[in-house]
Amino acid sequence: MTDAEEETMTKTAEPQFIRSTAGQVAEELARRGIAPDRPVTVAIEPEDWLAEVRRHARPRVIAKGWSDADIDRVIDEERAAVQPPPE
Repeated sequence: MTDAEEETMTKTAEPQFIRSTAGQVAEELARRGIAPDRPVTVAIEPEDWLAEVRRHARPRVIAKGWSDADIDRVIDEERAAVQPPPE
């Protein structure tokens, strides 16, 4: 292996996250050159997971005196904290 080839290789294996529909998963994997026999993990999100989380959290939120606006603010702050800055 040449130095140039070694430099182009990934140093660490990082997971890739793909957001797609169930009907488009195989097509997206093929487009990315992932072999059909390569193992992959697929996570299935509930249709409206945020509403489900709020339903379960609502009694605790009300007990603390928080509003939906408070929850939205925290979600927005946390989302901003993990997203890369715009280029």
